[in-house]
Amino acid sequence: TDAAARELEVRIISPDRPGIRNSTLHPERRLLDWPPLLAELADKLEIAEFRMLGISGGAPYTFAAAWAMPERVRAIAAVSSAPPLAELPDRDGLLTLYRWLLFFYPRHRELLRFGFHAARPFLSLKVPIRLRPLLLKLLQPCDANVMRDIAAFEACFESQRQAWRASADGLMVDAEIYAQPWGFSLEEIKVPVRLWHGKKDRSFHWQLAQSLGERLPSCARHLVDGEGHYSLPIRHMNAILADLKSA
Repeated sequence: TDAAARELEVRIISPDRPGIRNSTLHPERRLLDWPPLLAELADKLEIAEFRMLGISGGAPYTFAAAWAMPERVRAIAAVSSAPPLAELPDRDGLLTLYRWLLFFYPRHRELLRFGFHAARPFLSLKVPIRLRPLLLKLLQPCDANVMRDIAAFEACFESQRQAWRASADGLMVDAEIYAQPWGFSLEEIKVPVRLWHGKKDRSFHWQLAQSLGERLPSCARHLVDGEGHYSLPIRHMNAILADLKSA
């Protein structure tokens, strides 16, 4: 992302969500708690208007900001976006792991919390280089191929490791937010949306993105053949940022 931004002369500011890394944990936060925090940050930086890029679980936060602050958010790009899970008629288009997590929440919330804390010591470890090929075997070929690049691997898995290293509770709150109603309707988002999704995305099937895009009043969809959840933003970041910049 940094290399593409420099080439396109785009300034990227990437704040951590509450409870992620070194950001203060807010145990009861909701998705719509994000726009006021973002507005405060923009005020401090004296930025009146801005565009937003959200990848995977970051995309719902861009939708929330676009809905709450249309006078400041000029356009958003949602890449490999998580859909509004609480509104899905079924979970067939989700990664198997996500289907299991949604099954346990809210039926067995404390058991799920225990699982997050139990996983933290392992997921916060840096993956040794010699073990990375084993990890890549868990991914489909299009994603594994781009992750063989050390810089791409570090950009993806190191950020996840840092998040786990900081707080299991912060990640638990974040996960719960995805499972809850977002608190607004996609049909009410008036700012331009650039929706990018790979047709080989196993985390969120591309048809979920297509349905999401159909609900947005001003949405340009880019459903890319042959790309997965990770390969799409890595291989196409220049095009994504250029598209967002022109919106």
